[in-house]
Amino acid sequence: MPSKWSFQPAADHGLSETERAKSSKREAGLGTLIVSALSMTATRTGLALWHRYSVVGREHLPTQTPFVMVANHASHLDHAALRSALPLRLRVRTHPLAAGDVFFSSTLRAAVATRTINALPMWRKKVGPHALADLRDRLQVGDVGFVLFPEGARTRDGNLMKFKAGIGMLVAGLEVPVIPAWLDGCFRAMPPHTVVPRPRKITARFGAPLRFKETPNTRQGWEHVIAQVEAAVRELRP
Repeated sequence: MPSKWSFQPAADHGLSETERAKSSKREAGLGTLIVSALSMTATRTGLALWHRYSVVGREHLPTQTPFVMVANHASHLDHAALRSALPLRLRVRTHPLAAGDVFFSSTLRAAVATRTINALPMWRKKVGPHALADLRDRLQVGDVGFVLFPEGARTRDGNLMKFKAGIGMLVAGLEVPVIPAWLDGCFRAMPPHTVVPRPRKITARFGAPLRFKETPNTRQGWEHVIAQVEAAVRELRP
């Protein structure tokens, strides 16, 4: 009788620990999931107590993978503020896409980024269709959520910067919901060059999901995605 089960090796099978940490194909093992769950629980508690964290538009949050959350990039608190809005079962399967040249520039930094926030690298100096192919593949498999900041860098004055092409290259042509968000208070709580967060209120505001299945995966399609996503994020600013 044929088996109902089909076993496949992990996408990162055969990679060394250093290679795994820097690979966009990395799959979270049990240890990483446990550490990530504990870290996110502690972070969520800290946000609630220190920043009076609140969520607006909770009805727009995803209930299953895959999905992509996009928001303004105001501080190092941003990824925590977004993931904290999700239920724990989704938090541990959600990967912030972090700048590879910053968070994965050394083995130590890569280990911290993967163990504490479960980040995957996005290499800013070589972002293109081929560089994002592995991330698109993971979205199509359907077992992950991504957190992405399309500005590509943190704001230095609190204002939203122009979105870059990466978000378009990532989702154009895919049946994946893109949830826009605005993080209010993260910049005041932890502006550039601040090491310790200040006790400022943080509110995560979420808008209705956008979908781009019918958008061609071309430069023109990418520009359409960028324009739609940026407009949706701007509209959420109070």
